[in-house]
Amino acid sequence: MKMEIQNKEAVLNEYGLKPDTVILKPFGTGHINSTFLVSIKSASQQFILQSININVFKKPDIIAQNVKLVGDYLAEHYPDYLFISSIPTLSGQEMALVDGVYWRLTQFVANSISFDTLSDPNQAYEAAMQFGRLNKLLSDFDVSQLKETIPGFHDLGLRYEQFSDALASAPENLKKNAGREIDQALHYRFILDYFNSFKDSAEFPDRAMHHDTKISNMLFDKDSMKGICVIDLDTLMAGKFISDLGDMMRTYLCAFSENEPDTSKITIRIEYFEAIVKGYLHEMGSMLSPVEKELILFSGKYLIYMQAIRFLSDYLNGSIYYPISYPEQNLDRTKNQFKLLSELFDNEKILVDIVNKCLNEHDLDA
Repeated sequence: MKMEIQNKEAVLNEYGLKPDTVILKPFGTGHINSTFLVSIKSASQQFILQSININVFKKPDIIAQNVKLVGDYLAEHYPDYLFISSIPTLSGQEMALVDGVYWRLTQFVANSISFDTLSDPNQAYEAAMQFGRLNKLLSDFDVSQLKETIPGFHDLGLRYEQFSDALASAPENLKKNAGREIDQALHYRFILDYFNSFKDSAEFPDRAMHHDTKISNMLFDKDSMKGICVIDLDTLMAGKFISDLGDMMRTYLCAFSENEPDTSKITIRIEYFEAIVKGYLHEMGSMLSPVEKELILFSGKYLIYMQAIRFLSDYLNGSIYYPISYPEQNLDRTKNQFKLLSELFDNEKILVDIVNKCLNEHDLDA
């Protein structure tokens, strides 16, 4: 479907641009925000113009505030780090508000490429290193300044409550269809209990986290395939380190996405797991506390379980949140995630050995 910008002239005017001086093209494969590549006809300049989906992000001004706080900190302390901050409007605002729609303009990174799926463990390594680098550079940043752009986004306790509420009010036919998955959700409740036993530990601090580390949020150099920087900072907020590392495990380890209905295809790629851990420790190894190091593998379990019960809750609620193309899709997504979770447990000894090896190698290199 072709995307169009309503009130294009007014939006461009906010940034001192005129419709007849630019070429606008839809850009990327994201589903949340509408994104356009802006090319200046008379110069070799390009920008990214993006609207903010207020159905997902209820308060876009919080996104703008968080990104500015972090951008200002990095510019002061690490001026050579490439951080994709918003370009202010002519009136100095971080976003333009035109007829109820929020827009932001950012630089376009030349000679860059992004991927929707991984095809090489090296991509996982580079991505983990870049997300880890952002975490590392923000280790001394005061995260209490950041506000939640999506309240409770990675709060497993909240997600479990939502599952319990959905289960209590779901129609009998949906509960019957999802009987096995409901049993699994209740069985794996120990993941939440385990997390709660560490939650308030001084050695499990809140950090500035990206919270959405899928591979499409990484830019690679087209020639060298080295990581350049991370993008899509809408969910940049305070959280635990397991959010970023765990989301990489959830989205990188299997060759098939959460939408694959054939669970026999849902297996983990051991070499990708090692690449993720090595890449992340390359940057964050010296920053992680002993407790955090103990929770490296757990981070994957936490994020996968959380996503499984989110899909299951939505199915029990009548599929009102995640878009579906057929009635049972959220149930299939739930089965997919529980199979992925079981793969972590089934391969636990191998994965623990890899984590320990990577930690030892990092300690020797340090």
